[in-house]
Amino acid sequence: MNWKQNLHLLAYIQLFVATLMAVPMMIAYARGEENAFAAFLLTIMIVWLISVVTLAYVHKNRNTKLGAKDGYLFVTLAWVIATAFGALPLWLSGAYDTYSGAYFEIMSGFTTTGATVLSEIESKPSSILFWRSATNWLGGMGIVVLFVALLPALGPGGTKLVGAESVGPTKDKLTPKIQNSAMILWMIYIGLSLVQTILLLFGGLTLYDAVTITFSTMAAAGFCVKNGSIGSFASPYVDTVVTVFMLIAGANFALYYKLLTRKFSQVWKDGEFKAYIGIWGITTFAAALSLFVNGTYPAFGTSFRYSAFQTASIMTTTGFATANYQIWPAFAQMVLFLLFFVGGCAGSAGGGIKVIRVVTMFKVAIAHIKQKIHPNGVFPIRVGKDTLRTDTVLSIAAFIGVYFATGLITSVILSLTNVDFTTSLSTAFLCLGNIGIGFGDVGPTGNFGFYPAWAKWLLSFVMLVGRLELFTVYALLTKSFWKR
Repeated sequence: MNWKQNLHLLAYIQLFVATLMAVPMMIAYARGEENAFAAFLLTIMIVWLISVVTLAYVHKNRNTKLGAKDGYLFVTLAWVIATAFGALPLWLSGAYDTYSGAYFEIMSGFTTTGATVLSEIESKPSSILFWRSATNWLGGMGIVVLFVALLPALGPGGTKLVGAESVGPTKDKLTPKIQNSAMILWMIYIGLSLVQTILLLFGGLTLYDAVTITFSTMAAAGFCVKNGSIGSFASPYVDTVVTVFMLIAGANFALYYKLLTRKFSQVWKDGEFKAYIGIWGITTFAAALSLFVNGTYPAFGTSFRYSAFQTASIMTTTGFATANYQIWPAFAQMVLFLLFFVGGCAGSAGGGIKVIRVVTMFKVAIAHIKQKIHPNGVFPIRVGKDTLRTDTVLSIAAFIGVYFATGLITSVILSLTNVDFTTSLSTAFLCLGNIGIGFGDVGPTGNFGFYPAWAKWLLSFVMLVGRLELFTVYALLTKSFWKR
């Protein structure tokens, strides 16, 4: 592995993250939040000092080539170190009592999980809340993807870095140059974010609320500056805007590039996107019907509004809430629970298993049944117009197996904290799927502050594993990775 080049790039990316802290630092200054201002300033100074010393140390005789191992190592360390530094303002300002809680919060931010240790949010400094929401937005499209877009000197090495961070079993390369692809994705991301912010302003929200909500919506994250999440605004208009943009964030961003380049037929023929919209539509209608029939809400329109929001929130792994769904009928709750294991599309800001993997496994089962009936038949696995290669199908099967194993093992370990079965199982899979809210004590009205410090460190690791899709992190834990 090229240690000098890894350290060189890590120093640059930490400088970039630290520089972005200047925005919440200025908010702290403008609003008279002295402790927060000092915490941001001190953190920026610490990061710049460490990074400049690192750059000076590795500057000489540095080989710029990057291998596959370097991609895995760099991406993992970039997220771990960015979180370590990003958590400092939360802790140094006194807004969070412990560093473990602050680290959990920022890891939850960067990984777009949206889980929080806070029971009272609105009393915290607005600059601190802005920073935690900003980490959502940075993590949504990927901090490494943004880094690659802004540093074209990386050349072919950028492909390995983006590949190690990007989500989904298939990777869309929009242009021959990976730097151009990364820049296009970020431009689309920024453009959609601006549109949502403007629409929320039309709904009567302040600029601060509109921006922070957009940060978490477009990232399919879930941090909100209000105690009651999006439900605090009690606005059908805001609910509708956020629902639409959650669904936008959960779709493959490559499709938006195809729309911009007038390749409309390719978008319509995309099998994963059609399955994505179909799953959301069916589950939304089913849950809404259950709510209406059981009298949870007086009208079907109201039932549909709340159902559409909650199903979109959990399926896209955003983690916002407008209702306490734990008091809903059992059928509606079960629909939401099943969506825990779907997720967004490949190439989206959403987490989870991903729609393409779910659809693939369903089609593998059908093909296997057909094979039993017609032993000599050949039944290719198709998602839309695309036929998946055997190695892709096998990698999807391996991913799902390791995914459930990770979630179950995590839930068993969490049971040592004496939480109930529902809470431990829900916590494990909502952190692994980067969903943010679940059932039991970590439902829409709960938080993660009751977990001991060691559990917060464990869950921080699980969130990272889920965001980098298991194998990028797990590869570092094998002997073969470290062999020359």
